[in-house]
This record gives sequence, C-alpha cells and structure tokens, in this order.
Amino acid sequence: MIELAVLSREGKKVETLTVDESVLGGRVRFPLLKQAIVMYNANRRVGTAATKNKSLVEGSTRKLYRQKGTGNARAGQVRTHKRVGGGVAFAKVARDFGKEMPKKQRRLARDSAVLAKLLDQKVVVISELVFDRPKTKDFVEILGNLGITRSCLVAIRALDPNVYRSARNIPKVVVSPVADLNAGQICGHERMLFTKEALVSFLERTSTEN
Repeated sequence: MIELAVLSREGKKVETLTVDESVLGGRVRFPLLKQAIVMYNANRRVGTAATKNKSLVEGSTRKLYRQKGTGNARAGQVRTHKRVGGGVAFAKVARDFGKEMPKKQRRLARDSAVLAKLLDQKVVVISELVFDRPKTKDFVEILGNLGITRSCLVAIRALDPNVYRSARNIPKVVVSPVADLNAGQICGHERMLFTKEALVSFLERTSTEN
C-alpha cells in the first residue's frame, strides 16, 4: 500500500489517501512503458517534410545535346540533380511515423507510468483545484505552495476551462483529464498533480478496466 498526503491549496496536509499497487498492475512494466513512450513520441512527429526529385522539377526531359562529337562531357536532361536547379537526389517524401499499440497494452503502460511516479514520490494530491475565473498568478502560487518547481502534469477529473486557461501560460505545465492520460505524457513531466477527486476517479476507472 502507498500512502499519499492530501494537501490544501496552501500546502498543508488535510487527510491521507491509500493506494493499492495491485490496482495499477502491482509492478512497473518497463519494456511496455518504453514501447508506449516510443509510440507517443513517434505519433507527435509531423512527417510533412518533402523535397522535389527530378520528376517534380520544371523543365524538359530532352537530352541537352548529342552524346558524342561536341567535346563536352556527356549530359542528360536539365532536371538531373547534378545540375543547378535540378531535382534532389534521394528526395524526402511525406510519410507517416505513427505507431500503434493494443488498447490493453496502452492502459497497462499508463498504469505503470503512474505507479512509477508514485514509487518515486513524484505525485502530489490536492484536495481541490477550482477557479472562479482564469487566474495564472493564483495557479503559480498554488504550485509554489505544493513545492512544484519543475515540469508538471495536472490531472483533473473532467476538463475545466478555468483550470486549463489558468495553467496554459505556465511553462512546462499541462492540464489533462484523467480519461486522456497516457504513458508518454506522464513520463514526459517531472511531477504529477492529482486532485483528490481525479485520483479516486482514476483508480476506480482502472479497477473496472482490469
């Protein structure tokens, strides 16, 4: 069992939560976790880089001059990559770098990522995170009270526009509903901040999925 302190917005302990490791798979599956991180980073790549090969460059395909008798070196068409303005040899083409994993493996990797953060004491739980209106200054103050000074993934139960807008201008801080959590996103941040409601919801969802 892992015991987590639930903190107030001021950083004071108000209660304790207990997390059963078995709900998160009981152990960290590092090979699966690596596979999920590779997939996450690959799917973020934009494979739109492309250059023109000789078939895409404007110009005639006619041989520039006859093969023999001119005293010049042999020459083919003007589009060749050996001439200025010609196409690119081995030109880049648009491609899809995307990878896939079965749904069950993605869930196990996500649970392993959360468990790894818990075991490394990189998870902070706050009693609530509610804003009447977007206020970045208040969000920064809360993070300071909780001792979060580096990159952080903030997990909330459902998308809250005020929370999202309060955090969007803070460098290396990302807000995500628990339903959208994934292993790559979790491992890409130093700390995790759960609201109490979000953590309970996440553990309940995980137990039913397994």
